[in-house]
Amino acid sequence: MKKLLTVLIICLLSACASQNKQSAEVDDSAMRSGGSGSQDGANSGNGSGFGLNPLRDPNNILSQRSVYYDYDSYTIKSEYRELVLAHARYLRDNGDAKVLLQGNTDERGSREYNLALGQKRANSVKNAMLLSGARDHQIEAVSLGEEKPRATEHGESAWAENRRADILYQGEY
Repeated sequence: MKKLLTVLIICLLSACASQNKQSAEVDDSAMRSGGSGSQDGANSGNGSGFGLNPLRDPNNILSQRSVYYDYDSYTIKSEYRELVLAHARYLRDNGDAKVLLQGNTDERGSREYNLALGQKRANSVKNAMLLSGARDHQIEAVSLGEEKPRATEHGESAWAENRRADILYQGEY
């Protein structure tokens, strides 16, 4: 299973690399999180942000910190590939930077199942970042399961908000 996941991630990354940073694709979750759809990664906040940290610049893709998943899945959706790659490039280019990846689930499923699924979600982001140049010592992946919901309502829209992996940089956790 691990080999299959690795092969899938490599295929996704190679497909992403051949798209030449197309920024026309803007998904509704990026709009919800206030993202601009910028695809330039770590360098997009350096000139226009007047000294803003690219991690805090709302016009920079690095300010987006959540990867959302389908129900019962830990496969990174295509609309989040560039986000994960941008964070991986940032880690690669900033050797002292460290992140904590928190895998989350919705309330459905047992506590044990949700902890395992949350770990798989955090690990899927970690593996994609490692394949894109980040170093292992920079990334810690943990599961919160259903314990830290973003939305407390019950229903598909709330559950969709809770099926995520959050990217937190050192100093934010």
